[in-house]
Amino acid sequence: MPSRHVSLPRVPTAADERAALEQSLAALRDELELPGEFSPEALAEAASTRPEDPGNDLRDIPFSTLDPLGSKDLDQAFHLTKSRRGVTVRYAIADVPGFVRPGGALDAEARLRGQTIYLPDGSIPLHPRSLSEGRASLLPAEERPAYVWTIELDADGAQTDARVERALIRSRAQRDYASAQREIDGGRADEQLLLLREVGELRIAQERARGGASLPMPEEEVVEDPADGYRIERRSVLPVEDWNAQLSLLTGMAAAELMLAGGTGILRTMPKPDEAAIARFRSQVAALGHPWAPDVEYGEFLHGIDGAAPESVPLLQAASALFRGAGYTPFDGAVPEQPSQAAIAAPYAHVTAPLRRLVDRWGLAICAAISAGTPIPEWARTSLPELPELMRASTQRASRAEASALDRIEAALLAPSLGELRTALVVDASPSRARLLLDDPPVVASAEIADATPGTRIEVRVTAADIATGRISLSAAEADDAEPLAATA
Repeated sequence: MPSRHVSLPRVPTAADERAALEQSLAALRDELELPGEFSPEALAEAASTRPEDPGNDLRDIPFSTLDPLGSKDLDQAFHLTKSRRGVTVRYAIADVPGFVRPGGALDAEARLRGQTIYLPDGSIPLHPRSLSEGRASLLPAEERPAYVWTIELDADGAQTDARVERALIRSRAQRDYASAQREIDGGRADEQLLLLREVGELRIAQERARGGASLPMPEEEVVEDPADGYRIERRSVLPVEDWNAQLSLLTGMAAAELMLAGGTGILRTMPKPDEAAIARFRSQVAALGHPWAPDVEYGEFLHGIDGAAPESVPLLQAASALFRGAGYTPFDGAVPEQPSQAAIAAPYAHVTAPLRRLVDRWGLAICAAISAGTPIPEWARTSLPELPELMRASTQRASRAEASALDRIEAALLAPSLGELRTALVVDASPSRARLLLDDPPVVASAEIADATPGTRIEVRVTAADIATGRISLSAAEADDAEPLAATA
């Protein structure tokens, strides 16, 4: 199915307004004290460190990558083959542990950064680009060391075996989501894409059977137009993206099983929502006209929400309260009492994005040792307790930076509309405030509006849009502003 893009009105082309936005985005980095350039020592390590010879040679396997168009930091490559019992999944992950020397300057900077931060005016990478977009990236036609997972699936898509080993690989093709989806929809897909669809659909069925849940949130991307400034694009996720994500989830679940069997590791955990949260959600969705049947699991209910429909936003907002408390749980010896990630409905570990996320480097090194029956590297074992706080701090920093940048973009989109009326969907509400999604442009903002009803549309006036701070102010339309607007659920 084709991707559904919604392009918002562009930021005004007046030089002073565009300069105000660019200045605001630049100031944001200083305000939040975001990382700047890497030290000369870290850059030197990134340019010179050479991983040990993996010993295994899998260059004859035609791996390929699948990412957003134009991506350069390629963490994963896949190859799928039919087996006697089902499908063999090979999933190659960039060998970041081989390029980062424990205790070195690059290791120290990566621990401070924690993860790549994506901002409209350029990302702040976890590793120097010479590494993340060059020497360690699984670029096509380049020989690369990698951690190669081999996972056996049966005819129903259930895992029957898994192992991981370091090996030399060579990716053959760099695919992008939109092109891959067009090839599948147009009947021109090769065997790898057809098998990706088969495995993806089987794994989605497995997820639903075990009670897994996901929020079908539409993606929101800030795009820079060299001629006219920034705009925001919102789109529903393509099926091929879901199928590709299932390969990563499969690998993360296999990694968690290895760690638990080996008695050492770090899991991505999240508790189940408590009864109060479930009851509150039932009440909210019933009020929104989408009652949740008692005999339907909450994961199955969420699967039925159309994330692309604007009317689903209040449902998704309410459901977000069920996805709280995620964190990292390290262990060395005793297995955690609560090892599962509730949304996935299984134990799970982060191991598939080491170029962009710090914790994955530990997961890969630990899993490879357990799989091979060799001692876990001492650097990984002794530093496990530090990771939860490093990741918590970096996640908070990234979330705040990305949200603040989006606020500034949205303020710039609304700046030309001061004093104008706009129609908005009530996403959430308290007795005195409402969270609104404007129809045009589809900007999210809060307003002091009493007794608003989630799921209805109201008319509001844009009273302020400060590009420097990202602050937006909306007020309820006066009775004589326009004809009354019919509220719709």
